[in-house]
Amino acid sequence: MLLLKLGGEQIYVSQISDHCFDLIQHFEAIEGVPKIKDGYNPATWMLEVTSAGKEANLKVNFTDVYKNSELHRRNKQLIQELSFPCQGSKDLHFDAQYSQTFVAQCIACLWKQHLSYWRNTSYTAVRLLFTIMTGLLFGLIFWDVGLKRRKEQDLFNAMGSMYAAVTFIGVVNGASVQPIVAIERTVFYRERAAGMYSALPYALAHVLLHR
Repeated sequence: MLLLKLGGEQIYVSQISDHCFDLIQHFEAIEGVPKIKDGYNPATWMLEVTSAGKEANLKVNFTDVYKNSELHRRNKQLIQELSFPCQGSKDLHFDAQYSQTFVAQCIACLWKQHLSYWRNTSYTAVRLLFTIMTGLLFGLIFWDVGLKRRKEQDLFNAMGSMYAAVTFIGVVNGASVQPIVAIERTVFYRERAAGMYSALPYALAHVLLHR
């Protein structure tokens, strides 16, 4: 158990004993700290007696009390002992950075992105509706352009119409997916740090499902 006061200074560090006996004993040993009542919640009592106002009234610094206590000396000694590996021990070693293969990572990312994609109904509906409206608009603008192939300019017009349609839809879809990616970025950082998958399967899943 790690107990800090305002400013991040330690005032108590120890394991939690039965009924918080060690914690109660530590603070009750400080002069002026009221004894805990029978049946009172130790956590509530601890927060009450270690508040900034209580510390000011008692004119005592709980940080100094802890640093000068036997408990602090035992903790420092334990930290020093645990800082060195046991004799004959070996460092942890894993054959691969990730527990799953690249294919398994891709499948997991595709499954997760698929669920996320279809559960976001507002994004999916707006994207689908906008694509249909854009297709109808470009279809009306470039009506019968593909049938005119007698001159070189007709071919350029057909290619230009396809380029304009693909570019326009691509840019709009790319802009609309940015808020979704921004929201999922925090989750990606956490899961990647946990070693669940690498960046490449995650990117491939995004490209395949949000293209």
